[in-house]
Amino acid sequence: MSSQVLVSRPHFDTRVVAQNGSQPPVTNPETTVKGNVYAGTSAGLATAGYRSAKYTPEEWFTNNSALLNRAVVDRNRAENICHESKALKTETDAGTLRTQTEGTKHLGERLQDIHRWRSELAQFIERLNAETHLLIGSRRRLEKALDATEIPFAIATDNLTCRERRFGPDLVEDPVQEELLKEVELIRSIQALLKKTLDQTINQIRLNREVTQTLELDWSDKQQAYTLDDQCGRYNNRSMDTQQHPSSAALQDQVCDEEVWRKFTVDNLRLAEREETASQALRRLSERVLQETTEDLRAQCVTVDQAFIQRCMELSQSKTQLELHLGQILDQIGAQEKNISYLQQAVYDKEAPLRVAQSRLHNRTFRPNIELCRDQPQLSLLGEASKLSRTVSALQQQLYEARKSLSDLEESRLALEKDIACKTNSLLIDREKCMTHRTRYPTVTVLSGY
Repeated sequence: MSSQVLVSRPHFDTRVVAQNGSQPPVTNPETTVKGNVYAGTSAGLATAGYRSAKYTPEEWFTNNSALLNRAVVDRNRAENICHESKALKTETDAGTLRTQTEGTKHLGERLQDIHRWRSELAQFIERLNAETHLLIGSRRRLEKALDATEIPFAIATDNLTCRERRFGPDLVEDPVQEELLKEVELIRSIQALLKKTLDQTINQIRLNREVTQTLELDWSDKQQAYTLDDQCGRYNNRSMDTQQHPSSAALQDQVCDEEVWRKFTVDNLRLAEREETASQALRRLSERVLQETTEDLRAQCVTVDQAFIQRCMELSQSKTQLELHLGQILDQIGAQEKNISYLQQAVYDKEAPLRVAQSRLHNRTFRPNIELCRDQPQLSLLGEASKLSRTVSALQQQLYEARKSLSDLEESRLALEKDIACKTNSLLIDREKCMTHRTRYPTVTVLSGY
């Protein structure tokens, strides 16, 4: 019903009811109405045109009773809501405290989990950095060892070039030549091996740095997540820096679950462990390669040096023998020249007796008639002339042999002198040039890359 039903309504104070806990006594509505209608007014026909009543007393009582009943119902409903609100508040306060405590606990557990993985990542990062540093040291040693092989290569090739200037019979494929060729091939194969190992080392350093960067990014993400979760864990109901974010509870599509999160870090650690193992194996390989190549180079160097020493000894012995024979040949040449002079004098000395004998025989051919007989002087002169002719022929033959021997001796002298010069040149090349140059051969320390 509208407020125009009654001109005036009874005043009902609900506060009194709420304070007393009981309903006030209900007065007689008719008496109350009459008192209100006639109080301070005059009755009669004079007020007939001013009456504005639209309802009957029954309607008035009905309306009044409805209002009272409605007030009672509203009051009871309000009391029930108050009791339910208190109970709900108590329950929600306990639930909120419980869920907040549980959330804080989960945040603490999450912080421990993040700290554990972060510590493992930090340890692996430190290990990988140390391993990469060691591998960089191996790379430097390989580079230095590779550069150091240029000196033995230059020495060996220079020795081969110098020995090409040998001449005569000394231009021989001797053991020194064979060992020098072996040394050149050995150095080339060692250089190829060092280059291959160096390329593997450089590639492994790159892989180590990539894995380290991946671990550092993961560690950085976990560090940031740890900071955020630690900040979240410090929030409480009295924190002044909290705000409402209604849309923060909505999960995004790219958010992964905890198992995927854990697997991501585990995979990164496994990859780091695999690269660390590969790096350690490569370092051991590099160390073994450096050691073996150094030993091979030094062993071949010793072999070549021994071959040079042996060859120089042979050349020296041969030169000594040649010089000894040259001295004997020179002595023999002198003796033969004297012998030739002696034979020439002997032939010359036989010319006069032969002329005498031949002249005697010639003159005796002019004996007349019977006097031209073969007497004893004739026979003696014939024998003398024949003997002198044979003697001269023998002396001339001996002179020819002596002159031929002298020519042979001169040829031997020239051959010996030439061979001595050849041996001298070979000794100069092998001993003075090659062996002196080989004293600059790198040491074991240099060949090892230090």
